[in-house]
Amino acid sequence: MLRPEPDPDQDSGKNSTATAQAHQSPHDRPWAVVLHAGAVFGLGILALGLPFAAILLMGEAVPSGGPSWDFSMGLGFGALAMVTLQFALTGRLRWITHPFGADIVYLAHRYLSWGALVLMGAHFALLYVFHEPALGQLNPLEARWELTAGRVALVCFAGLVITSQWRGALRLPYEWWRRLHLALAIIGFLAAIAHVLGVGNLADTPQKRVVWLGATLGWAGILLFTRLIRPWWQSRNPWRVIANHDEGGGVHRLELAPEGQALKRWKPGQFAWLKVERSPYALTEHPFTISAAPEHGPNLSFSIKALGDHSATLAQTQIGARAYVDGPYGAFSVDRMARAKGFVMIAGGVGITPILSNLHALDARDDPRPVILIYANPIWDKVAFRDELEVLRRRLNLTLVHVLEDPPDDWDGESGHIDFDMLTRQLAADTREWPHLLCGPGPMLAALRRDLHRLGVRERHIDYEIFELV
Repeated sequence: MLRPEPDPDQDSGKNSTATAQAHQSPHDRPWAVVLHAGAVFGLGILALGLPFAAILLMGEAVPSGGPSWDFSMGLGFGALAMVTLQFALTGRLRWITHPFGADIVYLAHRYLSWGALVLMGAHFALLYVFHEPALGQLNPLEARWELTAGRVALVCFAGLVITSQWRGALRLPYEWWRRLHLALAIIGFLAAIAHVLGVGNLADTPQKRVVWLGATLGWAGILLFTRLIRPWWQSRNPWRVIANHDEGGGVHRLELAPEGQALKRWKPGQFAWLKVERSPYALTEHPFTISAAPEHGPNLSFSIKALGDHSATLAQTQIGARAYVDGPYGAFSVDRMARAKGFVMIAGGVGITPILSNLHALDARDDPRPVILIYANPIWDKVAFRDELEVLRRRLNLTLVHVLEDPPDDWDGESGHIDFDMLTRQLAADTREWPHLLCGPGPMLAALRRDLHRLGVRERHIDYEIFELV
């Protein structure tokens, strides 16, 4: 599945809940996840606050320019701290993505980017309204270089947010957007640091400049890891496409075999970033769900539907093509729900792929727990993995409910859209405490969550996968 938002190989289980708990790592227990998430948030606050606390405590007190001046300076430094944090959020650092899921981390990155831009704009606006002489010439050809650097940074970060939020409306191809995003981020950050050092406010001593140098080196280290070290490791562990199966509904499943080290720490329902017939250092890559179960490894399967950009080419990949895989990522997995008595799974279209991976894992472990799968598609001929799901229905304790928007004349199943009445018919009262795993288009997920709440399903029992990362 093309998305927005993977443990070592495991032995095949034989008995239900005991088996599921055997596949659960300590970090997947609720209390461990909460502690891990708290630690990540705590470190994030320290990363934002400590450098500036150190700057303020070093040397003599900085003269105040009045409340509006001081507040403007605080907004500017806060914006820069948030921008620095973005490199960690988008660096696919496993200790950050593991407790939340990579799609949630990227969503946080999106909102924090808007926050940083608002702080930057407010920093400039306060100076313009209350301290206009400090801004000097607005013409970049006549202004002091350090002030021009600050304006360059503001324009770059505004460009980052605008091209990401409205990439579709701007008709900006994904590959070009990736290149532009990286270039604007690097130029904007360097311009912001140059602005701070050039202006000299809170950077007037060698000790304070060392703090700014540390922030810059930390950012550069993350960039070095994500753009050079990680691709270098991938270049030493390539994969080979050994099969391309047409699964119906416009979906093709690529099977990859490792030519080096196989994927580690892989859970059902997780995803990986995939490059095919491109350098591991190339910016063109896409996140796809690993549609096979870990028990079927070490080979990987990716189910790809031609949704535009590079995915149409990937769906037609030839056997023998070389590939590079970065993963696993994501938290949409039954392995994080070991104590569940059963599962409700609801998918729309190609959103079936992470659910299919979880079903294969339950099958490989002979897990007898009941599963109710409600699968929505436009027409019967567009139902991907139709035969595979029928096989799983016979092998698992699986209730399979197909929902067609435009059913044939002889159709006797559910039709239309999944709504409150349909959920009431298909989900018995004793399923309210089961995990509800949802995957599909954004509007569908929003409607499903509202209807499930009406049905009495609490938010903590609803887990969903976000398709788009930008």
